[in-house]
Amino acid sequence: MQRVIDEKEKPTIDELKRRARIPSKLAAILHPYYGGKIEVVPKCRVKGMQDFSIWYTPGVARSCRIIEEDMKSGSMNAAYEHTFKWNTVAVVSDGSRVLGLGNIGPEAGLPVMEGKALLFKYLGGVDAFPVCTNAHEPEEIIQFVKWLQPSFGGINLEDISQPKCFEILDRLRKDKEVSIPVWHDDQQGTAAITLAGLINALKIVGKRINEVKITFLGAGAANIAIARLIVTAGAKMSNVIMVDSKGILHPNREDRKILKNKYPQKWEFAVRGNAEGKVGGLSEAVEGADVLIAMSTPKPGTVTKEHVRSMASNPIVFCCANPLPEIWPWDAKEAGAAIVATGRCDFDNQINNSLGFPGIFRGALDVRATTITDEMVLAASYAIAEVAEIDGLRPDHIVPTMEQREVFINEAVAVGEAAIRHGIARIKPSRAELLEKASSMIMRSEQMTKMLMREGFIPPPPKEVREDLEAISKPH
Repeated sequence: MQRVIDEKEKPTIDELKRRARIPSKLAAILHPYYGGKIEVVPKCRVKGMQDFSIWYTPGVARSCRIIEEDMKSGSMNAAYEHTFKWNTVAVVSDGSRVLGLGNIGPEAGLPVMEGKALLFKYLGGVDAFPVCTNAHEPEEIIQFVKWLQPSFGGINLEDISQPKCFEILDRLRKDKEVSIPVWHDDQQGTAAITLAGLINALKIVGKRINEVKITFLGAGAANIAIARLIVTAGAKMSNVIMVDSKGILHPNREDRKILKNKYPQKWEFAVRGNAEGKVGGLSEAVEGADVLIAMSTPKPGTVTKEHVRSMASNPIVFCCANPLPEIWPWDAKEAGAAIVATGRCDFDNQINNSLGFPGIFRGALDVRATTITDEMVLAASYAIAEVAEIDGLRPDHIVPTMEQREVFINEAVAVGEAAIRHGIARIKPSRAELLEKASSMIMRSEQMTKMLMREGFIPPPPKEVREDLEAISKPH
């Protein structure tokens, strides 16, 4: 259960601002201190050197032959049974659009991809590996992913700029040569958790998804995918207004030819959305809106108090740019927002795809799914929302936190069942079996990490940062 914080415990705005800066300070110290965040450890019995005759030559040849014969028959089951393929995901990025930092390149993006692998393991029990590449053209990345396919059970595309990210994902999902799930977390993952938060936020303010007017600030991969999933969940496309760096999307914009030819996803919202025919910028787009979902410039002031005041009654404001939100949560609340969410873990209502991808991939891997469909993502969104609702919905609690392990377990089961229903699962375990597998794998990762810390294999942080670590762990 979420602990209710006494008013006397609540920090001041100045203290919240100070805490918001601490993670960046600590990251610069602790990344080199630990030499990265993940490593490879054995998971098989090694009591003595003689055991390597089983795990390597000559014994391993037997497993190789079994897989070879199985592949000839058109199956892939032996590869999943004899190797770690059943539980592995490659986190693939070219570093062309890294969370709020832009095109910083694959080496500079590596800390993010390694962090993603850490979250995969700790939250979902998934063995994920950061694979940053100097391939940048869509054709190169598509081929790169196809070359990786034999070693992995899934592919997580990460921090790839638009519009190529759309083309890469769509083509890989449709490619008959690709027989494992390919997922773009900036699109599908962010969409899953945002929809979950919106489902519960609408319940609190008493509004229906098919009636609300929704303004999207930012027309990148995240917001386009979010808008698509929200429409799939029941929102009206005509009630959606999207704003990019040049203003409201509408069919009469001066750059309409560029939008139509180079950015077809944005053009779709220009033509099918914005039924009121609004023109201008954010000020015009947000006036009278029930919901604002911002995934844009990471700077407080991008969204102002005046913007929030111009919205409909009991507005919902999701300002999720990282590392800083488009408006500070306390400013949005002061301007009248009924519910505020950001992308940060040190504020209430974190709309963060970390609540999605570990459980979603857990479910997909546990049934050896061949892809991840929109129906599977919707199932995950409703599972995430349900956990928060069971815990008790409040304006400061519309989504679960990462401490609530049941959210990852529940969505893994929901995703696995959806894959089975839609005929894309290679194996069909029962609900009870899915629950047991997800629970054991997820809890195992947490217990292993705690054991490594307890035994000193993961050393404690240096003394000079412990005060800051304690500060960011306090209630916010």
